[in-house]
Amino acid sequence: MKARIHVTLKPGVLDPQGKAIQNALGGMGFDGVEEVRQGKYIEVDLTETDKAKAEAAVKTMCEKLLANTVVENYKIELV
Repeated sequence: MKARIHVTLKPGVLDPQGKAIQNALGGMGFDGVEEVRQGKYIEVDLTETDKAKAEAAVKTMCEKLLANTVVENYKIELV
């Protein structure tokens, strides 16, 4: 089973990398970009076949290592 994890900054948390991307896009002529927020995408291949157990394991991974839950949200997709 594969877990796809999207980690993004929580609303209201400053995103200097997103701002740099926004400025670069403007400099390249992409007008009308109001805001850019960047994040992380992580794929984890699991041997677990039980969906509930896999989701619980990935949630623990996110809370302990993959996401800083003080300033980041995460979303798990199992495929």
